[in-house]
Amino acid sequence: MQKIILFTLLLLVAMVAKVNAQELEFPLDWSYKQTVPGSYEIGLDKTPEFANQNVLTIKSIKKKINGFGNIMKTIKSDLYVGKTVKMTGYVKSENVKYWAGLWMRVDYYTAAVLSFDNMGERAIKGTADWTKYEVVLFVPQEATSISYGVLLDETGQIWFKDVTLEVVDDSFTETGSIKGREQKVISFETRAKAISDEIKTITDSQKEALKAEIALIDEDVVKGIISKEKADELKLKKAEERAANIDKKVAIEEGKLNQLIQDKVDGKFEEEKGNKSGGTSIIIGGSNDAIGMNKREINITSMKVYNGQKDKEDRQSKRTTSQVVFAAGLNNVVTNKSVEKSDFRYLGSHFYELGVSYNSRIAKNNNLLHAKYGLSVMYNNLRPTDNRIFVINGNQTNLAVNPIDISDSRFRNIYLVAPVHLEFDFSGKKMKEDKPFFRTHQSVRFGIGGYAGINLKSKQIIKYDDNDLKATERTKGDFNASNFIYGLSSYIGYKSTSLYLKYDLNPLFKDNAVKQNNVSLGLRFDFN
Repeated sequence: MQKIILFTLLLLVAMVAKVNAQELEFPLDWSYKQTVPGSYEIGLDKTPEFANQNVLTIKSIKKKINGFGNIMKTIKSDLYVGKTVKMTGYVKSENVKYWAGLWMRVDYYTAAVLSFDNMGERAIKGTADWTKYEVVLFVPQEATSISYGVLLDETGQIWFKDVTLEVVDDSFTETGSIKGREQKVISFETRAKAISDEIKTITDSQKEALKAEIALIDEDVVKGIISKEKADELKLKKAEERAANIDKKVAIEEGKLNQLIQDKVDGKFEEEKGNKSGGTSIIIGGSNDAIGMNKREINITSMKVYNGQKDKEDRQSKRTTSQVVFAAGLNNVVTNKSVEKSDFRYLGSHFYELGVSYNSRIAKNNNLLHAKYGLSVMYNNLRPTDNRIFVINGNQTNLAVNPIDISDSRFRNIYLVAPVHLEFDFSGKKMKEDKPFFRTHQSVRFGIGGYAGINLKSKQIIKYDDNDLKATERTKGDFNASNFIYGLSSYIGYKSTSLYLKYDLNPLFKDNAVKQNNVSLGLRFDFN
């Protein structure tokens, strides 16, 4: 009877493994996952080329995937704490459209990532033969586990073999985006909660495992493979085994918790007090620099305050982010479809724009398309040539020579507008702790759209000498200027800086016989 039970259990395990392997066999000491189910074949490659070589592969089976496939292994960190560890492996790639790479992560339970690298800055792309790659991380004393493996983001195929994990000299430079030697103190509260969560996880997992074992035993009773009496005996035995597992594993974690409390009583966490502030830095303009876990960054330009690196990363990678927009450049008018022989000075006429915009990623898992919208104040200035000023004649506003020599003549319109753009941002995405991480304004950007709004104010400013006195004359009024403004705009640039073009579809003066449309060209800055 025991042989029958053993055979049945092995058969069930084999059936489950076959279902989960997606037609590829998978070694028991590795695990895998894919963020979009059914997107990849993952497992041992048993084609003749790799027969008996223990080569693992990840192959996309869809033409477009907004996610990744991952092969990984997790081990206890006990043998590596306080040491520098190098992971090496060989990878072969074919038609990798986005990127692939080895990765390794050192964790303190699930509460903190102590060090991490996924080759995001030196990614595997395209097609390449077997190449040796490596990841080097330092394992802090607090570490509880090390996870490592290989991942393929989006489409293509990679092969993975000959993975080693070895302790190396501390002179080796860490390759990680999160470096273990820079790890900050983990607070007492964070540690206590992490251990408590681990105790709960141990208990829950053992209970779930017991439920699964009892369900299998009940199925054997229904099928007549074993008797009810034998089933009750097996259930009791399984329950005792799981209870013993809980006692053994929980005792280890309770020992850690007791030691943690003793360390707290002994004052070993006093150094946290000196690290809570971490100082404050003031930034003008864009900044992608890491600011540390406990440091505050005040960005004057974007009017944002970040309390630590995690706060900065979380806010800058949200689906909708905000920016302060500033633009400035040259301003003129299009007459008869041309700006040649303009009545206004080319260098003396200028525009300014100041506003706030919101940038929303359109697709949840793709960083290319964004809707950009907001509110801005625009200042359009025109400086007439040949000692001329604007004069009003009924419903016509025309340029006329001023009888007095003037040093400056400027006509200004101030608008409140709502710009809307479709933005193509080629910043892509990165992987952080095995999760896609989206950032904007990190690469080339292109936007196309328009704007609409109202005219807040029209004003003409004339400066001249009056009996050796400097005189300035300011005249406010509607000047027959259009009350509403609407137009097309586009920009193209890199990171926060763009070349910016605007064209008003409405005429500058609503009833003038000759229609003139404002056009602006300059630089635009979007500060995150």
